[in-house]
Amino acid sequence: MEIATWNVNSVRSRQTHICQWLEQTGVDLLCLQETKVVDPDFPRQPFEALGYHTSISGQKSYNGVALLSREPLQDVIIGFTPVVGAAIAQDFDAQKRVISGVIGDVRVVNLYVPNGSAVGSEKYDYKLGWFEVLKAYLKELCKDDREILMCGDFNIALEDRDIYMPKKPDHIMASPAERETLTAILDFGFQDVFRKFNQDADQFSWWDYRTRGFSRNRGWRIDHIYLTEKLYGQAKRCWIDREPRGWEKPSDHTPVIVEL
Repeated sequence: MEIATWNVNSVRSRQTHICQWLEQTGVDLLCLQETKVVDPDFPRQPFEALGYHTSISGQKSYNGVALLSREPLQDVIIGFTPVVGAAIAQDFDAQKRVISGVIGDVRVVNLYVPNGSAVGSEKYDYKLGWFEVLKAYLKELCKDDREILMCGDFNIALEDRDIYMPKKPDHIMASPAERETLTAILDFGFQDVFRKFNQDADQFSWWDYRTRGFSRNRGWRIDHIYLTEKLYGQAKRCWIDREPRGWEKPSDHTPVIVEL
């Protein structure tokens, strides 16, 4: 089984790219982030024509997550609230960033983590608060015996080798507090499956449009796939597919895929 994650930076703008990539790869499940469209306007038909079922949670112009699966997913959960309750979720479900479903015997959690804008900003505090709710969410999910695959755009480079050059401690997506918070999430029993197969630096999933980042390979690895112990042991390979980033009018991210 192959499962992939891809921040497409607008599903309507990138639907041709997504269809082309699905036809090429035939992955069993594709987790999308930053779909940027309300649910009634989500372009289901092109994906359904390729044999994919769609599970979506979107909003206008911003955020949004979706699952495209060859087989219908079971027990699809949208947002934090159904798992942790409204008192803990607070208003964090107003932004559509969380969707999960079961494929086979695996719970797949698809996340679009807030960017945070700048260290010390209101959006940065929101990001750290969002992670606190994610901890409560995962704590509940981990009570089930089912293995979990957690993936998405985490907007954090966990190590300096995940960035084309080290950043100062006050740089967003690489600050100590962000890295510590993500590490605390992984302490629930998750491991970075990409690093199981590739220890090299200069392996990136996002390149800034504004700095000719892709042509110069000045990127960041911020799109991750994390697995619980049994799944991690079963994983056969994990890789970053750079090809779609070189297509005309691409997303600034590219897919990451794991084979289980």
